[in-house]
Amino acid sequence: MEQYALGFVPERRIFSLRELSAIRSALDRGFTNIWISGEISGTKLVPSGHCYFTLKDADAQIKCVCWKLSYWRLKFKPKDGIQVIVRGRVDIYEQRSEYQFVVEAIEPQGHGALQLAFEQLKKKLLAEGLFETSRKRLLPRFPSRIGIVSSPKGAVIRDFIEILSRRFPGLHIRLFPARVQGPGSIEDICRGLAFFGQTGWAQLTVIARGGGSLEDLWTFNEEAVAHAIANSPIPVVSAIGHETDVSIADFVADLRAPTPSAAAEMIVCTRQELLDRIAGCRAQASRAIHFRLAVLHRRLHEQAIGRAQALLHRSLARRMQRIDDSDERLRTAIRKQLAAHERTRRALEQQLRYFDLRPRLRRARERLNEASVLMASVMRLRLSQRRQRFETLSTKLTQLDPRLVLSRGYAIVLNDRGEIIRQAAATAVGNEVKILFEKDAVTARVTGVP
Repeated sequence: MEQYALGFVPERRIFSLRELSAIRSALDRGFTNIWISGEISGTKLVPSGHCYFTLKDADAQIKCVCWKLSYWRLKFKPKDGIQVIVRGRVDIYEQRSEYQFVVEAIEPQGHGALQLAFEQLKKKLLAEGLFETSRKRLLPRFPSRIGIVSSPKGAVIRDFIEILSRRFPGLHIRLFPARVQGPGSIEDICRGLAFFGQTGWAQLTVIARGGGSLEDLWTFNEEAVAHAIANSPIPVVSAIGHETDVSIADFVADLRAPTPSAAAEMIVCTRQELLDRIAGCRAQASRAIHFRLAVLHRRLHEQAIGRAQALLHRSLARRMQRIDDSDERLRTAIRKQLAAHERTRRALEQQLRYFDLRPRLRRARERLNEASVLMASVMRLRLSQRRQRFETLSTKLTQLDPRLVLSRGYAIVLNDRGEIIRQAAATAVGNEVKILFEKDAVTARVTGVP
């Protein structure tokens, strides 16, 4: 009878560790693109750029990893003690035979993700010194070449150019077309700032965008844009959104304008303001020249003798003539300036009628009255001089008036051609003549010539 050997030990199958790690495929099928919630702890950012932390709740915990590229795209950066929800997938780390959660997105619970990310970046850049007042540069007083980084579409660029053209015509403006929200907008803004900074053409750069939500304006809350503004070799003006909108770009820029239209008014003065300044400088220079020439005239008058004195006197007379011309131009400029001040006062009074500006207007009115009194005094002096000259010339003219001679009984005889007859031989018998008296005239016929 044949006997069979019975085996009670099951057949052994030996797996390699890598084969055992094939459990990853099962995890990929059931635990991909899922959301989990918990509290962050043990956050660690390594030099490679990857971020490691633990997500835990009251009952369990799981190790999490956020790869470098995903971490760079996060609007909210992991921070210990923050309750969050994360999106990603479950993975296996073969070297330790541990499963971990690969994070692709993070949102804080109970906070707005964008607002929290905004505060985090603000603290970071503040620590780096990008908000320091000492690094803010002064804008050029009279820029003639202005670069603007904005969208070529919409009302922002049209309003900006219209206001600049109205306030100071003839300025040179270059637009770097850029997307101001959505994919690619960050790169466009950075390229625009780099373009104007490297070419050396623009004297200042303006980044402008209309209003919108926090999400719409998020491009200007990115760290790359903040560093691009800080690294710009020329001053940068931030004109983002409306007056209530605040972005990281506003803190880093050399000047923050509440709106794009306000930026155009802040960086460029009006042509009239510049002309008023020039008129003031001209008046001051004229007074200084007048005083200097008076001092030199006195010195030369005391020192010069003979021919030298005569030559210097003529030279000084020519200079005094130029001063008289300058004085006349100065008076004209003062009248124009006073008229411009009056128009400005009326415009401000109309615009600020809802505000109590009476103290300021009273002081301005006092200065205007002083200027008016001074001007009136000068004008009265000039009129008095002109009146005396007029009376002198009028007296001389009156003495030369032929009617004074006729009033003493003399008469003027004219021939038929209107010519004056000075001798009897200049006429003949039968000719008609006209005899002019003081107030009237008669016509006569010559009946005899001696």
